[in-house]
Amino acid sequence: MVYYLFNYIDKQFDLPGAGLFQYISFRAGAAALLSLLITITFGKNLINFLRRRQVGDEIRDLGLEGQLQKKGTPTMGGIIIIAGILVPTLLFAKLDNVYVILLIIATLWLGLIGLLDDYIKVFKKNKEGLAGRFKIVGQVGLGLIVGLTLFFNSDVLIRDVTIKPVTEMAIAQDQNGSEGPLVKSTKTTVPFFKNNEFDYGQILPSGARDYTWAIYTLMVILIITAVSNGSNITDGIDGLAAGTAAIIGLTLAIFAYLSGRVDFSSYLNIMYIPNLGELVIFCTAFVGSCLGFLWYNAYPAQVFMGDTGSLSLGGIIAVLALAVRKELMIPLLCGIFLVENISVIMQVSYFKYTKRKYGVGRRIFLMSPLHHHYQKKNLHEAKIVTRFWIVGILLAILSLATLKVR
Repeated sequence: MVYYLFNYIDKQFDLPGAGLFQYISFRAGAAALLSLLITITFGKNLINFLRRRQVGDEIRDLGLEGQLQKKGTPTMGGIIIIAGILVPTLLFAKLDNVYVILLIIATLWLGLIGLLDDYIKVFKKNKEGLAGRFKIVGQVGLGLIVGLTLFFNSDVLIRDVTIKPVTEMAIAQDQNGSEGPLVKSTKTTVPFFKNNEFDYGQILPSGARDYTWAIYTLMVILIITAVSNGSNITDGIDGLAAGTAAIIGLTLAIFAYLSGRVDFSSYLNIMYIPNLGELVIFCTAFVGSCLGFLWYNAYPAQVFMGDTGSLSLGGIIAVLALAVRKELMIPLLCGIFLVENISVIMQVSYFKYTKRKYGVGRRIFLMSPLHHHYQKKNLHEAKIVTRFWIVGILLAILSLATLKVR
């Protein structure tokens, strides 16, 4: 909204400084700063409000050191994360951008699912919260919206360098250079490979390519479900999910900025995606909101994000990765989420298998998810979180290295 206001002022009155709002870098910085101010300034008010309403987390006794001391800590803090993301985005981003619209929808959609889950846990005194099947239905619904929009929307284009303009008219219509026209495509990036683009249409035989939309949408649903659940599982100790999400968000902001510019994408020989640069504003608001939330969520936590925050963070990361066409990099970039997910799957599967075979269930880890395993080994949770963050930073650096390492 502020973007449109200053754009109007700049055109009508030529006010000095108004043109700054045309620059993505300026608006991204402003979004990050405002997001930090919102979460830090209003976070305390939210915590006090939640305490007055007795919106405290019901801690299950898992035998972890210091766990029961957290009983009654306010939850639903994800509300302030969502506010810290959406307010700067609405103020500084171009709201007619299809990618920005999708991210706003994803934030609200999963935020509402998480809020309902937290509401059932806190006010209905049901520790299980929203039934898993309803969460899955919500995630599938968002996946359908995102997948079908990215496939069919006419504004979702990439530059195909394998197709050269053959007429003067085609060259004229190619507004950003003559290295290839802008086309609809389901291509994505494959990390660490030369000529590193993969088209989902190649999965199907040539006679069935009309159904590429179904394959692509199914992939989108799987990614959104997996990453949002991974973030939800990771949110088990103070500061882990928020800090990890901030690292991932910053990395995706860099990818969005580079892929959204003709000059950088051409120099790095990566996919150019028009209008993607606006996502940088959303990404910096996302990072700022996570960091601002850490002000209160770092050990010892004064507030928990709850499913309101954790489901939203994971869903946002998934949609961002899909938008910048880096979804095949998720196992690397979101390695913390992946390992946490796998640790739970391995633990549950092995326990069931050994119980059937031997009559007594056995475990691989002392406890899952993985961060609880290290807690059982008497590592302080602040040390666990810091080490996980360091691993997350290393994974982010490796992900950025894929820009040139092929």
